[in-house]
Amino acid sequence: MDFIDYYKTLGLTNKASDREIKAAYKKLARKYHPDLNPTDKDAKANFQKINEANSVLSDPKKRKKYDKYGKDWEHGEEFEKAKRSQSTHQRAHSASQSGGDFSDFFESMFGGNATGGRQVQFRGEDFRASLQLSLLDAYKTHKQILTVNGKAIRISIPAGIDNGQTIKIKNHGGSGMNGGPNGDLYITFSIANHPDFRRLGNDLYTTKELDLYKAILGGELIIDTLAGKVKLKVKPETQNGQKVKLRGKGFPVYKKEGKFGDLFVTYNIKIPTRLTDKQKELFTELSKT
Repeated sequence: MDFIDYYKTLGLTNKASDREIKAAYKKLARKYHPDLNPTDKDAKANFQKINEANSVLSDPKKRKKYDKYGKDWEHGEEFEKAKRSQSTHQRAHSASQSGGDFSDFFESMFGGNATGGRQVQFRGEDFRASLQLSLLDAYKTHKQILTVNGKAIRISIPAGIDNGQTIKIKNHGGSGMNGGPNGDLYITFSIANHPDFRRLGNDLYTTKELDLYKAILGGELIIDTLAGKVKLKVKPETQNGQKVKLRGKGFPVYKKEGKFGDLFVTYNIKIPTRLTDKQKELFTELSKT
């Protein structure tokens, strides 16, 4: 992969403080979030770039490696280990004294035969990507096709995936060097908000309007869930803001087939308007009893 300057991606220099990195990321995340830029075809790609830059620069250990090794930062520890084990090799010595580009040194040192005719193998670079799903998408197990480094990859997304959760797809990262294993692909999920349901863990929360007459007298109410419509029995004298729980009607538990959280319904009692004279008369009579 081509070198990506993570500092430049966030509009910073390599002298930036942790606070400046955090502030720059928040500012750019709001600017390029796909939900806030539905007409910008480049918003999703830009959002992925700033997420990748932030994941490295906000982690002190990763940032230290990145500052030292540049694009080869993920191979830094392997490089140091191999360098120590071959410190007596003349080519390694001359390369280390050349002051040339680190990537050229890296390749010249290990691209050909090492001492004893062996080649040093290096694991491929890990790739990172972000994927946005709707709440309905995350509710059910389904498959999606991603294009990573020019290759189409079909992945299965388990029901119950959480917002911000990262999963690993083995061997779908960068190619290894000198016969080394491929890196892995890490996908971080962003779950969009739903207009009718709020998710907390495996539970869902929703608000349902209830007319005054049904709240007082009781009755039945049809409500929507992510799995379809259900009939709910309303108890007489239901109060405004009262909450009821529908067991097992919430969100699926990740990788636990058949298990679900609960759905909590909060009643919002609607006060009737534009009453007729007869209706006002009846309410007046009620107020006197």
